[in-house]
Amino acid sequence: MTFQTVTAPDAGEHEGTVRRRPSRARGTLGVLAVVTVVAATMPFVLPESQQAVAIRVLIFALMATGWNLMSGYGGMFSFGNAAYFGVGAYADVVLLVGFDVSPWIAMLAGAALAAALAVGTGYVAFRYKVRGAYFALATFAIAEMLRLLATDTTWVNGTIGYHVPLLQEESWWKFQFEANAPEYFWIGLALVVVAFLAVFFYLRSKAGRYAVAIRDDEDAAAALGIPVMRYKLTTMALAAAITAVAGAFYAQYYMFVDPDIVLGQAQSIQAIVPAVVGGVGTLWGPVIGAVIVGPLSTVTATLLREPPEALSFLAGRGGLDVVLYAVLVIVIVLALPKGLYGTIRQLVIDRWRSR
Repeated sequence: MTFQTVTAPDAGEHEGTVRRRPSRARGTLGVLAVVTVVAATMPFVLPESQQAVAIRVLIFALMATGWNLMSGYGGMFSFGNAAYFGVGAYADVVLLVGFDVSPWIAMLAGAALAAALAVGTGYVAFRYKVRGAYFALATFAIAEMLRLLATDTTWVNGTIGYHVPLLQEESWWKFQFEANAPEYFWIGLALVVVAFLAVFFYLRSKAGRYAVAIRDDEDAAAALGIPVMRYKLTTMALAAAITAVAGAFYAQYYMFVDPDIVLGQAQSIQAIVPAVVGGVGTLWGPVIGAVIVGPLSTVTATLLREPPEALSFLAGRGGLDVVLYAVLVIVIVLALPKGLYGTIRQLVIDRWRSR
C-alpha cells in the first residue's frame, strides 16, 4: 500500500519553514485577518437554510487542519482521526450530562484526553518502528477499537448514545443557542482561527521545523541528533487536540453523539478529504478544501432530488448522491494532485521563476 496521489511540498516550500521571510508571515496573518472579518459576516448574508452547511464547513476545516498537521507536515499518514474526534465529542457530552461541567471546560478536557491517547498510541507505534502504511493501518485499528468499545460500554450509553439536554434559554456558559443562531458560526469560526494560528506558530517554532525535517528524512534527522520520537509525539498531540475540539463543537451543535456517528470511519475520511482537495502540507489547504467539500454533499443531494431533464431517471434513487459526491472528489484529486491551493501556488511560483 502506497500513498502516491497526494504530494506534500518540500520543507523549503511550505509555510512553516525557517526560510520564510518575516514579511511572508505578516502576509499570512494579514490574509487571515481579512478572511476572518469577511467570514464573520456570513450569518447575515447566508439564508437560514444554509447556516448548517456553513457550520459543516467549519467542522471540516478543524478536522482537516488537525489531520494535515499530523499527516501533511508530520508525515504520519492517519486513517484513524475519528478516534480523536470521538474522544472530544464524548468528553463533551459525558461531562456535561453526567457532571454538569460547562462544554468549554469539557472541550479542553477532551483535547487533553485526545492528546494523551495520541501520545500513548504513538509511543508504542514509534517504539516498534511502525511507519508508512503500517502506521495508517494502526490508526485505523485504534479508531475501530474505540468505536466497538463505546458500542459495548454502558456508562457511555452504548449504541443509544447521548442527547445534550435542551435548555429553556440561550447560554454561552452551556454553549447552547437557538437553532442556526449566528453564535454557533462565530464560535466555530473562532475555533478554526485559533487552530490555524496554533499550527502556524508551531511550524515556525523549533519543534515544527524539526517535525518537517523528520518527515522529509527520519533516518537522517535521527543521525543528526534530533530526538525523533519527542517531536513526532508533540506533532501528534497537537493534531489530536485540534481534532478533539472539532468533535466537541460537533456534539454541541448537533446535540447528539453515538459510536457510529463520532467514532465511525466516515469521520476519518471527512478529516482527510478537505485537506487532500485543498492541498496537503499547506496552511490554507484544509480551509479551502473544507469550503469546497462542505457544500458538495448538499449540492449532489439537491442535484439528484431535482435533476435536469437529461438526468431525470436518477431522481429519487437513494445513495446516488453519495456516489456522485465520491466521484467529484476523485476527479478533483486526480486533476489536482497537489490540491487546489498547492496547484495554484505552484503555478504562481513557476510563472514568477520564468520571468
